[in-house]
Amino acid sequence: MGDFNIFHHMPWSSTYSIYFFTIGISAALFFMSTLSWYREEFKTLRSSAFYLSFVLLAVSGLLLIGDLSKPARFLNIMNPAYLNFTSPLAWGGLNLLSFGAVSVAYFFMMRKNDEGLSRKLAVLGSLLALGLPIYTGFDLTVHQNRPVWNTPLMPILFVALSLVSGAAVASFLAGTNEKLLVMLRRFMLWSAGAVAAMLISLLGTTAYGGTGQELTFMFMTSGALGGIFIGVGILLGTAAPILLLLAPFGRQQGGVMLAALLLLVGGMALRYSILVGGQIVQTYF
Repeated sequence: MGDFNIFHHMPWSSTYSIYFFTIGISAALFFMSTLSWYREEFKTLRSSAFYLSFVLLAVSGLLLIGDLSKPARFLNIMNPAYLNFTSPLAWGGLNLLSFGAVSVAYFFMMRKNDEGLSRKLAVLGSLLALGLPIYTGFDLTVHQNRPVWNTPLMPILFVALSLVSGAAVASFLAGTNEKLLVMLRRFMLWSAGAVAAMLISLLGTTAYGGTGQELTFMFMTSGALGGIFIGVGILLGTAAPILLLLAPFGRQQGGVMLAALLLLVGGMALRYSILVGGQIVQTYF
């Protein structure tokens, strides 16, 4: 097992892991802005979380367009003649455009101080935002012959990663608002715990799968990729911040900030490892 002499390129470049990272944070920050209409603790995040969400949405769109060999192909997403509704990518493109349109409308309603419409658009935008990490997970899970990707866990894992990364960024926007930091600490703790549980399940099913799964497990737990996935993604970026948030120091502002920073580093490392890990076996055969 593991003998090879032919090498192939990875069709999904590492740019996609950055896209997964930025679009996940964008979606979660919009959700935080929506919460501000219903929870007093989140009120100070209403504008700042939305503005950063919109900036990251724009960055994510540019990453996607820039990665196309012919960027003008992105226009095909809006052309009904080219839409393939059996592809998660088509639904994802429509989800992105709809979320962008609702975000613009939400911005203008907030500027007009129209609370009624702002609330409705916030809820609609949050539902569309939830679709963003779900569709990115589906984009991977439909690949039947790629170990790690082909699991029903993937969309749920991406939702949890979105929440934990978004809450981590929001904690830097919260400043010294103690009540908000308490809520964001809970968000980070619970979503990071969910990520940890799913990673354990993912590793278990990969380790005891067929030859392809076993090779993928070997690549993801040893060498350079093992260092990123196990060392940075799981130990430094998931386990360490969970322990930190549970400790007395993790209830203070400094502890929450440090945990947030580790979770962001870990979130990026996990997305990169999962993206590369699912493709690495096919580069050798």
